[in-house]
Amino acid sequence: MNAVILAVLVMVALSLLRVSVVFALVVGALVGGLVGGLSLDDTLSAFNEGVGGGAQVALAYATLGAFAVAISRSGLPDMLANRLITLLGKEATAAHQARVKMLLLVAVLLVAISSQNAIPVHIAFIPVLIPPLLAVMNRLQLDRRAVACALTFGLTAPYMLLPVGFGAIFLNDILLANLNSAGEPLGLEISRGMVPMAMALPVGGMAMGLLVALLFSYRGQRSYASKDVAALNGQTHTPVEPHLLGLVVSGVAIVAALGLQLYTGSMIVGGLVGIGLLSLGGIFKWREADDLFTSGMRMMALIGFIMISAAGFAEVMKATGDIDSLVAGAFDLFGDNRGLAALVMLLVGLFITLGIGSSFSTIPIIAAIFVPLAVQFGFSPMATVVLVGTAAALGDAGSPASDSTLGPTSGLNVDGQHDHMWDSVVPTFLHYNLPLIAFGWLAAMTL
Repeated sequence: MNAVILAVLVMVALSLLRVSVVFALVVGALVGGLVGGLSLDDTLSAFNEGVGGGAQVALAYATLGAFAVAISRSGLPDMLANRLITLLGKEATAAHQARVKMLLLVAVLLVAISSQNAIPVHIAFIPVLIPPLLAVMNRLQLDRRAVACALTFGLTAPYMLLPVGFGAIFLNDILLANLNSAGEPLGLEISRGMVPMAMALPVGGMAMGLLVALLFSYRGQRSYASKDVAALNGQTHTPVEPHLLGLVVSGVAIVAALGLQLYTGSMIVGGLVGIGLLSLGGIFKWREADDLFTSGMRMMALIGFIMISAAGFAEVMKATGDIDSLVAGAFDLFGDNRGLAALVMLLVGLFITLGIGSSFSTIPIIAAIFVPLAVQFGFSPMATVVLVGTAAALGDAGSPASDSTLGPTSGLNVDGQHDHMWDSVVPTFLHYNLPLIAFGWLAAMTL
């Protein structure tokens, strides 16, 4: 069997068995390297060489985590949550039920979108915002599956399209870098501006899925038992009392961080400047910076280690030389049928990413395999971006192991009335993964 296929099968099988994804990647790389004819020393050497390529992304995540912790100390997230809860509490009457439902869903969606770009705290806002809103949702008989769909869309679609916050990491540091790395020997070169343009159509498919979920699939009422929910997982969140100076400094820091990200293309630079401004504004003392970074790294540690391991896995696959035979075999199988080839690549990407559960982590693996395939079948550079980017995003949009489904479940299930698989994973898979495959295929064939 082809070493690349066997390594991916081992990695995905272990991931689906709920083995640590980092462990699954290491074992998959070892199996692939040994089956591909590499010695144990050569396999480990290739893995270690690849690991260095993921260090920049891991550092960017740690910086972003520290920035998120610093912003939370300003009281800005608590103020937004309190304002939303107060507004909905006043409006939640039977006469305005439909309007209040939509207002709540739109508010949750906007907060989720901002958590990826404007105020890049990822899923950290969910324990603050969602549990207090459950009482309002229960009175409205709002189907929590609709809320899960709104949250997952807000946690995934923005970074696929907007090159700020997590989008700067996904589009520039990971997707663009790996496309150019895999495409350099083949004469493929992708510019920074091409990436968000290429991803616009797949994101449009997700937007259609969101509308279907909110306006049709989960529009009806659903009854839940009223339970007193004081905190998430038994841990009480202590609100931070916002003050004017802290809010102003937070706003300036966010604008500066986003502006520098757009100008330099680096989340690390933007995050460090934002942290520095928050320190100068008195949000936290500079001697507390170590604790700040420790908290941020703790929040982002798992995804960082997964991305580092994925880079090592991809390097071992390249070292085996079996990617070339996989490309040749695929060409023999599909002939010149580019449509079938694009569909199979997206389905293979779905298979890989569902096991890992992170689009950020799987791009090094997918790019190493898909870029030679795309060039062999004559896909344009834009179409190549679509195939790799969409295949990777499938792992976040509807995977049981993804933060984008685990996060919403953690907030919606604090009273034990929201099942992870049937109320978060299945709805998001149906409304996002299927449109991603359809619109990703359409984009690959037309760009």
